[in-house]
Amino acid sequence: MLSQFKPIAICQHDATQGPAYLQTYLDLWQLPSQIFAIDQGEAPPVSSKDYSAVVLLGSNASVNDANLWIRQEEILVQDALNRHRPILGHCFGGQLLAKVLGAQVRPNAVPQIGWDPVRVTAFPEARQWFGAQQELNLFHWHFETFQIPRGAKRLLFGSYCLNKAFSFGPHLGLQSHLEVTADSVKAWCQQDRQALLKHQHFHSVQTEADILHNLPAKVATLHQAANYTYRQWLQQIPDFRAGLAREPVPAFSL
Repeated sequence: MLSQFKPIAICQHDATQGPAYLQTYLDLWQLPSQIFAIDQGEAPPVSSKDYSAVVLLGSNASVNDANLWIRQEEILVQDALNRHRPILGHCFGGQLLAKVLGAQVRPNAVPQIGWDPVRVTAFPEARQWFGAQQELNLFHWHFETFQIPRGAKRLLFGSYCLNKAFSFGPHLGLQSHLEVTADSVKAWCQQDRQALLKHQHFHSVQTEADILHNLPAKVATLHQAANYTYRQWLQQIPDFRAGLAREPVPAFSL
């Protein structure tokens, strides 16, 4: 859709934790992207100069681990902040964004795995990012949580984790997964079945059967929310806004 649009840099940390629905959404807009397969040994860029925005996906690692690639991504995030390149962080990615902004990332009170509703805060920024809905049923899989960085706004909160999303100017950090598809949810359950069983005694951890129950409907509702939020994030990119002024909106409507 948009000519002269620099690609969106996507940092992927696990083969099963790809951009999934986010990639589908970008493709619908015909927006270029470049995936950096960190899990395959590919280094992330240290500069965002050649990219319109930066996406950080999930990971089984902790942002507090002493891994070289985490330090490299911190450099990328700081560069994107300096250049005003919008950043979108999913789970681990949201934690990394919070860390670079000076907030602590630490173990959550309980692990959270499965589907659970979150509430939208009353801040105007929350309405900007998530629309008029007061509650969203999102997918979660995390053991740690971020504090809200100084100058940022809490956008979402949940029963098992207070800080489920924040915004900092054009940047969005999520402690949940808008990007999952039915296939990726199934793959995560299969890959991390032992983690599910190990933490089953927590009320915040659903059984695999509960996670997969009525999965197509849950994912369809999730993607409706993702459409709105991803559109809001793309609109933080100047070239995207300029393109909307010149070219028609695609037929899939958001």
